[in-house]
Amino acid sequence: MKSNLWNILKKELREMFRDKKSLSMMLIIPIFIPLIMLGMSALFEMQSERDIKEYNKIGFAYNLSPEEKSLAKKMNIEITEDSEKNLKEKYKNGEINLYVTKNANTYTLNIDSSDNSVYAKSLVEQYYNSYKTYLQQNYLTQNNIDASNVLNIITIEEKLIEQDNYFADFIKNYAFLFVIMAITVSATYPATDTTAGEKERGTLETLLTFPIKSKDIILGKFLSVTISSIITGIISFILAIISLIIAQNTFSIYEGLNIMFTPITMIIAFIIIVVYSFFISGLCISIASTCKTFKEAQSALTPLTFISLFPGMIAFMISVNTTPLLSAIPFLNYSLIFTDINAGNINYLNIVIMIISSFIYIAIVLNYIIKQYKSEKILFSK
Repeated sequence: MKSNLWNILKKELREMFRDKKSLSMMLIIPIFIPLIMLGMSALFEMQSERDIKEYNKIGFAYNLSPEEKSLAKKMNIEITEDSEKNLKEKYKNGEINLYVTKNANTYTLNIDSSDNSVYAKSLVEQYYNSYKTYLQQNYLTQNNIDASNVLNIITIEEKLIEQDNYFADFIKNYAFLFVIMAITVSATYPATDTTAGEKERGTLETLLTFPIKSKDIILGKFLSVTISSIITGIISFILAIISLIIAQNTFSIYEGLNIMFTPITMIIAFIIIVVYSFFISGLCISIASTCKTFKEAQSALTPLTFISLFPGMIAFMISVNTTPLLSAIPFLNYSLIFTDINAGNINYLNIVIMIISSFIYIAIVLNYIIKQYKSEKILFSK
């Protein structure tokens, strides 16, 4: 039994490493991860260093006082005073980035959701906070009250915690999501070729005539695809680490921050990569084995690429907290646990649940595939 399994595994690996498409999936796809990570870092850099002239054209539907104009000049705000109707038209035409209306002591900022309007909103909020402070100081001085004792009654300091840095967390979590996606993509082709591909070429029927158990055939094919996926995952993760080093030395948004993975993060990340490779390889083979042609199998496996990416992406965006129940949900659990360990929150119970549940799913999938291969009606029906 062991000899047959070993021979099948050697056969599958030999064919896989000889096939140019399999090698390209295994080795070339990870190269896109550094491109994506460095591209995202460059985008963050551009956003953080946006020229104020792109969003400082502000309309005011009332007459500004000399003090307001002086403050606006200090903050590099280009003032446009006009009626609300005219300002609305100018905003629509892109002549101004935001316009303000006033009703008594209530100021309304009129914006949409465009990038320039969002930046303009932040600028104008700073402007009115400064103007409010000026009015408060003036009022207190007129009433013979020491403004410093009132306005500075508390002191607020800011301390940047590296783990909570948005750019660093974003780039690391999304890097791992792309590693997961690379593993998925790399598993689809060999899984398709070794099942539906062999069925279409007629070589699978010949293989089944040999005195080899279906179980050995399936395990050999499964392990070969898993090995391919693990290699892709490890290469992808190593390239992600190299990309972080390059990004930290290239982009100023990471200056003073340690955005590298910690040793424990890397160890658990490698464990997740191995477990996920087993899971996705079994799933790909189970789906592809039900298809009659290579093209049909490719179409059936295409959704897996998106399923592997989007649950983790959405969970990261809305800050989903990992629970024992969520640790057992396929696809979502891998991303959630990595997000936790990346933030320094290591919950070994959730990690164990993720590993155990994954191998339960793998056992169910393998049992299903073995039954498929024992059914000639399913294998060879046209």
